[in-house]
Amino acid sequence: MTDVTIRQFADVVGLPVERLLVQLDEAGLAISGADDTISDQEKMQLLSFLRKSHGKSEPLGVSQPNKITLKRKTHSELRTTPSRGSAGKAKTVTVEVRKKRTYVKRADLVAEEKGRLDKEAEEKAKVLAEREEKLQAEKDALERAEKQAADKVEEEKQRAQERERKQEEETRKAEDNKRKEADVQARAEQESKQQKTSNERKQKRTAEDGKNTKYGRKELHVATSKGGRRKKKKRSRSSVSITPSGEHGFERPTEPVIHEVDIPETITAAELSQKMSVKGAEVIKTLMKMGVMATINQPLDQDTATLVVEELGHTAKPMAVQDVESELEALQALEITGEETVRPPVVTIMGHVDHGKTSLLDYIRESQVADGEAGGITQHIGAYHVETPKGVISFLDTPGHAAFTAMRARGAQVTDIVVLVVAADDGVKPQTIEAIQHSKAGNVPLIVAINKIDKPDADPDRAKTELSQQEVMPDDWGGDTQFVPVSAKTGEGVDNLLDAISLQAELLELKAVVDAPAHGVVIESSLDKGRGPVATVLVQQGTLHKGDTLICGQEFGRVRAMFDESGAAIESAGPSMPAAVLGLSGVPNAGDDAIVINDERKARAVAEFREHKQRDVKLARQQQARLDIFSTMGESKIENLNIVLKADVQGSAEALRDSLTKIIADEVVVKIVSSGVGGINETDANLAVASNAILIGFNVRADAAARRIVDESEIDMHYYSVIYDAIDQVKSAVSGMLSPEVTEEIIGLAEVRDVFRSPKLGAIAGCMVVDGAVKRSAPIRVLRDNVVIYEGELESLRRFKDDVNEVRAGTECGIGVKSYNDIKPGDQIEVFERVETARTVE
Repeated sequence: MTDVTIRQFADVVGLPVERLLVQLDEAGLAISGADDTISDQEKMQLLSFLRKSHGKSEPLGVSQPNKITLKRKTHSELRTTPSRGSAGKAKTVTVEVRKKRTYVKRADLVAEEKGRLDKEAEEKAKVLAEREEKLQAEKDALERAEKQAADKVEEEKQRAQERERKQEEETRKAEDNKRKEADVQARAEQESKQQKTSNERKQKRTAEDGKNTKYGRKELHVATSKGGRRKKKKRSRSSVSITPSGEHGFERPTEPVIHEVDIPETITAAELSQKMSVKGAEVIKTLMKMGVMATINQPLDQDTATLVVEELGHTAKPMAVQDVESELEALQALEITGEETVRPPVVTIMGHVDHGKTSLLDYIRESQVADGEAGGITQHIGAYHVETPKGVISFLDTPGHAAFTAMRARGAQVTDIVVLVVAADDGVKPQTIEAIQHSKAGNVPLIVAINKIDKPDADPDRAKTELSQQEVMPDDWGGDTQFVPVSAKTGEGVDNLLDAISLQAELLELKAVVDAPAHGVVIESSLDKGRGPVATVLVQQGTLHKGDTLICGQEFGRVRAMFDESGAAIESAGPSMPAAVLGLSGVPNAGDDAIVINDERKARAVAEFREHKQRDVKLARQQQARLDIFSTMGESKIENLNIVLKADVQGSAEALRDSLTKIIADEVVVKIVSSGVGGINETDANLAVASNAILIGFNVRADAAARRIVDESEIDMHYYSVIYDAIDQVKSAVSGMLSPEVTEEIIGLAEVRDVFRSPKLGAIAGCMVVDGAVKRSAPIRVLRDNVVIYEGELESLRRFKDDVNEVRAGTECGIGVKSYNDIKPGDQIEVFERVETARTVE
């Protein structure tokens, strides 16, 4: 209902306007005059006020009425006039008029209409759903019918094929039976014929014997029975047994026999042919088809043997570990049992070169290791056992140079926590990103130490921003990685770093078995002239005692002595403790497992087996490399830069070997003839002489015998103490062996204007030099319509009648081309030079 004025509302209600204004004022409605409008809400407020004023209050919980019905009675009089001609008087009739008006809220009407529309929509949706369901049911029924028809057709097809196959089998069986019956009948006829011939011969021989002897046949039998000549026994003749059904006893297999071949890491061609039950020539033939030239006793690697087995139709089963290794692992798994106790954490310091890793560790250890390193950079992986106010911590310091990737990966694999050192003034570098990848690959928690905050240009926020781009989010930015600002020079923040390490170690709950045979890993190894092979072992489980039998890779021995990182002798080393071990048979490889086996015979067997396996793998690789060289020999001439490498520790030798072999050039191949640990001896010098190699000593020197051979044979020997110096020198040597790059540069162009004939020189071209200069000694090309028709050299170059060596642009000259007289006007003479540029290796 729309708003009405007070005057209109008073007329409807039947009250005076003044009275209605008083009631509105008493109800609290701000109405000023009779022309003001009143809304439905104000009318309801007035009605509530009037009901309360008359003692009719609304019950609790009952809302205002949705509609109001107003009833009103009015009385009026109607006068009737008498009709004409009647003498009556006019009559007055009283008429009562009853009015009833109902006012309904607009919201209720809207809600009612909305409900009606929702009900209609729901009914329509229901009808549509029923219709869609019916259509889907019809569609499903149609699909089922089509599928059943297709299945029936397929079944009929299979039945027809089965019937055809059975008919073919029956036909083949019938033919086989006929053939077998014919064979049996022919064999029977042949035997019958042979029997008949034999009987005829026997009768004939009997008749002849009866004629030629004194006694007849009967007397001969009697004489024989009395002790005369005995009758010879008939020799039985072997024949093929035939069953009553006419089938032979042996049938040839119709399908090839497929063998499952176990392939170790190395296997000879003879062993492979024996496992597959084929001839060795078949294996050699298959290898030749694959491009591998091998002999019957040559060891093959696992991948090549697998391809050969699959090529011959058998199933290859590569063997991951050998029986000896399995037995060793099972024995070790049984021995590591007992009560676990809390062990110190193993923390690896990683980061880019010259970001302060060793300096930070020096401050914690209160030592000066960095001052003793060549070039001021760490080139060895070090293990330190440090007692801090926060507890005992084992630290591993890794080199930051790019060549020591394997060392950093090895450190990340054996550690519990990685401390990533980032310089506040340098930010994230390539080795920093590599350290993050190693920690993520090993699933090792990371703590970031932002070093060098004492420098004026330090910007820790820059390091945080760059590390967040590598998905290493600081904990104060909502991440899960602890960031600790430190200064290795002043010691600021070092205590906070130790607190972060201790907190992370408590969260990891690091435990290990103490009372058990030791199990660890070789961190670093070297060859000491006085003490022999020395291996730095980090114990992970159990306790390593002096006198234990230790096996490290393919080396073994009894522990004769142990030392800590400071050189002091120790009797045992528990979990998370590094120790320098003496007494091994050789220098083990860094990263090998170190296992205590209290059975020297078993340890010797395992070590010999591993050594034999490593030798076979090495021989197989050498053979493959030799074949690769043979295959590329016809394509290009490749030179080898042979190197004999000796280093102070196994990790440095490994890093140098990997870095030098990655130097790639088109014509030169860097080949490490031999690499080892220890000083350069007479054997190394003789090997360098035999292979025409360069001797490189990294932090080692040659003995007197080796120096004498080097001086006599005049071979190159170089000493290095910084790894990148050695790499740069080898790159320079490779660059010197590369042939120079030859390029052609056009230095002048002359156009032929006319041609003159000379009885002595032949055709002389009168030319105009249009670009550059024409030199007498430079080679030329003759161009006709921009196509090269001749390439040679000049015979003469004249300016008027004078011989000259050079004619520049804008000058006329006479040119005589050597051994070419077919030059014509309009031709061009191009003069060029060949420039040689030395090639380098990046």
